[in-house]
Amino acid sequence: MNIVQEESLRGRKKGKRRQLLIEVARREIEANGLISLKIRDVANAADCSIGSIYNEFGDFDGLILTVNRETVQRLDGVLSAVPAQDAVDHLFGLADAYLGFFTEHANLLRSLFEHRMENDRPFPDDLLEMVMRTFALMHAPMERLLPDKDPVEVALLARTMFSAVHGIISLGLEERMVAVPPKSLGAHVAQFVRTHLIGMGILPRA
Repeated sequence: MNIVQEESLRGRKKGKRRQLLIEVARREIEANGLISLKIRDVANAADCSIGSIYNEFGDFDGLILTVNRETVQRLDGVLSAVPAQDAVDHLFGLADAYLGFFTEHANLLRSLFEHRMENDRPFPDDLLEMVMRTFALMHAPMERLLPDKDPVEVALLARTMFSAVHGIISLGLEERMVAVPPKSLGAHVAQFVRTHLIGMGILPRA
């Protein structure tokens, strides 16, 4: 085997190990939540050393951020697929799609919001930009419905609405006190969106 072949083989092994580490971390987060993720457990499951994780991702935060980036990409794909012909229907569709994604991938989505960088370091710019682009999909129908309002204000209104939707879903799926029962979440999320749009004068009062 020549030098080029050896380097190619090492590169393939490195790529497989990296993907395995990501898959192990993703499975653990999805099954048991971010709080359960331990670097030694990931290394053991991937049959490698803790040092290998640091070599691949810089630190443990780097591995978590990689999983979170994948989660944002998947969420973006789901939200981008919602039909956008009618702005009101688009908002209801986005809320329903968010509920569906949250229901299926609750712990992965929570990891995106719950992760705190070691030593309070700031999140990487690329992840912040990914998140902003994804949630900007929720701003677009609001901008169409409120064309005369300041775009900054419209963006804040959209964030407020979907922050509330996120809270309703999160509490409901955890079945916390005063939460909406999981089986009723779809109807109540839609009811909240409808009430919010009525309050802004976008939909008529019944």
